[in-house]
Amino acid sequence: MPGSLPQGSGPRPSADEAGSGNVFTLRGRLLVEGALAPGAAIVDGDAGTIAEVRLGGRGALGELPAPVIDAEVVSPGLVDLQVNGGFGYEVGGDPQALRSLAARLPAAGVTTFLPTVISGTAAAYRAAAGALAAAQGAGPGGGARMPGLHLEGPLLATARAGAHDRTAIAGAQVTLDDALEPLLAAGAVRVVTVAPERPGALGLIRRLRDAGITVALGHTDATFDQALAGIEAGATLVTHLYNAMRGFHHRDPGMVGAALVDDRVTVALIADGVHAHGAAMNLALRAKGARAIALVSDAVAAAGCPPGAYFLSGTRVFSDGHAARLADGTLAGSASTLDAGVRMMVSQGGARLEEALTMASEVPARLIGAPANNIAPGLPADLVLWDNDLQVQATYVGGSRVYPSS
Repeated sequence: MPGSLPQGSGPRPSADEAGSGNVFTLRGRLLVEGALAPGAAIVDGDAGTIAEVRLGGRGALGELPAPVIDAEVVSPGLVDLQVNGGFGYEVGGDPQALRSLAARLPAAGVTTFLPTVISGTAAAYRAAAGALAAAQGAGPGGGARMPGLHLEGPLLATARAGAHDRTAIAGAQVTLDDALEPLLAAGAVRVVTVAPERPGALGLIRRLRDAGITVALGHTDATFDQALAGIEAGATLVTHLYNAMRGFHHRDPGMVGAALVDDRVTVALIADGVHAHGAAMNLALRAKGARAIALVSDAVAAAGCPPGAYFLSGTRVFSDGHAARLADGTLAGSASTLDAGVRMMVSQGGARLEEALTMASEVPARLIGAPANNIAPGLPADLVLWDNDLQVQATYVGGSRVYPSS
């Protein structure tokens, strides 16, 4: 495949070997500051951090703490800003479903994710926040971190609702008045998606910005000028570029045009081969650069599961194994996980491997103010091992191997 990695050499760890001691070494091509270089990351399993990074070929690395685990590539953990569900679990009011989802996502290289709730009632938002708090309060679960929710709505454009409930969108102001303050006070929210043309949207963007919340523009019919107004108000992200927004026209560039030319915003991109053509993904990369694109999965419960019927916010959706759709054919999220997005961005989007990995790790972490997501001493040991086909071999969260489980 394009962008595939050369075969490496050296021993491979057994299922019980990796991470079994207090200190161990991950050796391969390390993604450091957006570039791939041969080296080794020495992990302090007790502290949960990277103790030391050595760059260079094997002869230059010196003696390394055992066990030494070899991989083709070692990257920071992936950070997914938009996860509606996966592996048969739906994000909602069930804390056990959230913990089960968090336990499965490391198989896709994901070490941090935002459980995402689409447009609904105030009660639904409160239930999701309660489930998150309960899941977090249950202590380490051997899975991906969940720092907060992504509220994808409800102040969106009815004309660009997609799979969202139009009734919930119409009643957005009442919902926000009832639900937002308690959620912000509880620190439950990291990202909110807003349509900037809606009445009251610019004031909401400023309010959220001042509260330290990342604001995304999405599910919007905004004109170019309305989109710029949202950016001026403090939005720094665009929810799933190209999808659920006014299309680009050379006399009416709309949200797509504003997102591609304004350096103040990063674009979220669903690189599943369904939501955007490879040429469109490559256009975004050429216009924005890898450090202004955050790959997201937009995964629903169908992700990681066979084709069939699943649910999104209580609505039945149908998966063909790649995308989920409503009964009328409307796209309703993705059946792909974020590691597949990395592969797709390389094979179809024209990205170099280091660019695709950066878009799925460092960039989204920066957007939500997560701890620096890089391979450097003192940083959390949230790391992924990849083979030469860009398949996830192992995932570590805080220095503990969570995939495959021992």
